[in-house]
Amino acid sequence: MVTFLSGGTGTPKLLDGATAAFTPDETTVVANTGDDVELGGLFVSPDVDTLLFQGGGILDRETWWGIDGDTHRTHEALGELANAADLPTGPQYLPDTEQTAGREISRWRRFSGVGEFMTIGDRDRAVHLTRTSLLDRGNSLSEATALLAGAFGITIDVLPMSDDPVATLVHTEDGLQHFQEYWVAHRGEPSVENVEFRGSADASPAPGVLDALDDTVVIGPSNPVTSIGPMLSLSGFGDALAETTVVAVSPFLGDEAFSGPAGELMAAVGAEPGTAGLAAAYPFADAFVVDEDDDATFERPTVETDIRIDSPDDARRVVDAVARAVDRVE
Repeated sequence: MVTFLSGGTGTPKLLDGATAAFTPDETTVVANTGDDVELGGLFVSPDVDTLLFQGGGILDRETWWGIDGDTHRTHEALGELANAADLPTGPQYLPDTEQTAGREISRWRRFSGVGEFMTIGDRDRAVHLTRTSLLDRGNSLSEATALLAGAFGITIDVLPMSDDPVATLVHTEDGLQHFQEYWVAHRGEPSVENVEFRGSADASPAPGVLDALDDTVVIGPSNPVTSIGPMLSLSGFGDALAETTVVAVSPFLGDEAFSGPAGELMAAVGAEPGTAGLAAAYPFADAFVVDEDDDATFERPTVETDIRIDSPDDARRVVDAVARAVDRVE
């Protein structure tokens, strides 16, 4: 049995090769929900959705988000309407008093839908409408995710990290920004001063998550700060990892991030950007999988391979390295 910890791009790419070593019925994926937002009244869970679309065979693999071939008529119409009405576009937080109104949601992740700043496809939007309606009728995020996973015919277990609201907030030179505002709207350009996981002190791992962490855990090549960090901020999560076998795949090719702003964010929280910083980021890791050209060294078992993943064959190669790392520590 194996449990993958997943953000939005790196770990899903790795999962393309998971069946080379692990069967679907012995595989669980715990997804980051710190990136979740409410946009125009719809609950969007980007990292969960990437796994749903990937498992359902409809993921846009050029962007690694959204649905392949989706149309964007509603998104475009929202922009046209905002312009015609001379309304502002770009990220617009709802007022402070509205941040926690309605369904329980961590403050500073609730955005207006006027001229929405995230591009949401039309079929993609149907998923958010369904999820929001399930939450509004009383289902937990875990229950809603399970129902959606069943609709997509997914055979692995996909668990959100928590049913409670957690918001990844980035403190930048331009002020406080939700991660989606920082990365999607501003392309990661503002310099980062710190990162917080608002709501995590009151959040617990979702049902089944701690049980899944009893199995061998693989931390895929996801951002250590904003993909894995929200999970580690949950009570009991880090303790569980310290008691089980953990293999971490580097999200870096040397000092260059596999994808996204991992290096900048690690530096902002005081960690060494690059593979060498993983020892501090993941003190519970029993082994690492790193790129064959990486000169970082660890006092724990290390397996080297070409960790670049551009195809399922690449993913299978890296998964094989993960399996060899597991064998060395179990």
